Amino acid sequence: MIRIRQIKLPINHNKEDIENKILNKLKINKQELKGFKINKKSIDARKDINYVYEIDAEIKNESKILNKKNPDIIKTPNEKYEFKIIGKEKMKYKPVIIGSGPAGLFAAYMLAKNGYKPIIIERGEDIDNRVKTVNIFWKTGKLNPNSNVQFGEGGAGTFSDGKLNTTVKDKDYRGKEILRIFHKCGAPEEILYINKPHVGTDLLKDIIKNLRNEIINYGGTFKYNSYFNDLYIKENTITSIKVNEEIINTDTLILATGHSARETFKMLLNKGLKMTAKPFAIGVRIQHPQKLIDSNQYGKNYKNLPKASYKLTYKASNGRGVYSFCMCPGGFVINSSSEENMIAINGMSNNSRNEENANSAIVVTISPEDFGTNPLDGIKFQRNLEKLTYQEGKGNIPVQLFKDFISNSLSTSFNTIKPIFKGKYALANLNNIFPKYISESLKEGILYFDKKIPGFANDDAILAAIESRTSSPVKIERDENLVSNIKGIYPCGEGAGYAGGIMSAAMDGIKIAEAIAKIYKPF
Repeated sequence: MIRIRQIKLPINHNKEDIENKILNKLKINKQELKGFKINKKSIDARKDINYVYEIDAEIKNESKILNKKNPDIIKTPNEKYEFKIIGKEKMKYKPVIIGSGPAGLFAAYMLAKNGYKPIIIERGEDIDNRVKTVNIFWKTGKLNPNSNVQFGEGGAGTFSDGKLNTTVKDKDYRGKEILRIFHKCGAPEEILYINKPHVGTDLLKDIIKNLRNEIINYGGTFKYNSYFNDLYIKENTITSIKVNEEIINTDTLILATGHSARETFKMLLNKGLKMTAKPFAIGVRIQHPQKLIDSNQYGKNYKNLPKASYKLTYKASNGRGVYSFCMCPGGFVINSSSEENMIAINGMSNNSRNEENANSAIVVTISPEDFGTNPLDGIKFQRNLEKLTYQEGKGNIPVQLFKDFISNSLSTSFNTIKPIFKGKYALANLNNIFPKYISESLKEGILYFDKKIPGFANDDAILAAIESRTSSPVKIERDENLVSNIKGIYPCGEGAGYAGGIMSAAMDGIKIAEAIAKIYKPF
């Protein structure tokens, strides 16, 4: 096959238009084109809005076309992922994976598919029961500390926009393989080729169940409502773990705990696992009408295009970075707390992204210099702010209009923008939560972002707190073989400090599975 780049078409086009463009670009007739498929699809909104395609086509006389040496026409490269098993050692026990978020699930998938029979330990519930528990929490405020937006099958990303893009370099095509597996498990085909693919929280639920069933069919085992609370070490090598009251022997442990497993981090540190405090970011969620974002990004034709997103950055006068994070077009702001008497929030969208508001985290960079260099000081910092947030909202998500945040005054009502939340909320003053350097950076940043997207600093824009789980506050050290200082333990994914989102976490899970396959042969 040959790959054709830079095929541009107007907004309203069909499959026949794509085919005609291929014929025109290759200067061939219809009989010479055997078939084609889309490899990439994106929107160019810089001037006249167009869709831009990269197409893989099967044609007659392929060599004749390639000999013309057009930089936009090349031979389709082999982009197939390959899982290599070169290990010779025999495993005494099955590998154990702590956590069934993206990192844990894709490590499990690769290991199970290749004969390693992993055991997956999940602190929370299976996806169906977890969804029921989370909905009860949003309606009543009754929290299950072990099964919530942060903990449970699918991980924290289950209740999100379900973004499947990443900036991680992918020369080994792990990302393409992950998208292929997602599609196999029920995601729309378009995720295989569109720029910035997403699936939405509504589709993710069934995709996760299908992925679980694939793992089970390949020989994996799941244990839900199973709390990993101890590990046992001999001669600096793991020998077993304690889950609830059960002892499980293992010589291979993958730590895919996620970024909110605070008590697990404490236990691991006490057991001698090397970890360090790392930078992360703290801030708010801001809500605008989605049509404001669409019209700014696309112009008057926005109604015929997918919901628009944005990515914004700014350096505040105090030197802090301020940036948008996890932007959710047409979505909800949700209560994503995992501990009693604390509030943490996140954003979430369904696949259709059809809610009236766009929301995004606007966050400020902080570092160990702000909170301390001991490994768990970042967790302490997060908890203190989450407690203040809970108090300010009287147990609910505290909410404030931007004009009142600027003037440091309590909001008393909403105006032109309708609030869209999952979980109870209350009008409050967010200035009472943040250290001054964070609140001042947020104000500066939002006012600057108004220059990029007019209306961003609208008086009636709705702010909510606190966005505190942007990334893990710790990093668990691992060597060039991806092993911790304790032999047999593999820190993995976002919680261990090696990923930031569904795709990068899943890719890291696959890397860990590969590392195990370099040492051990399958059962």
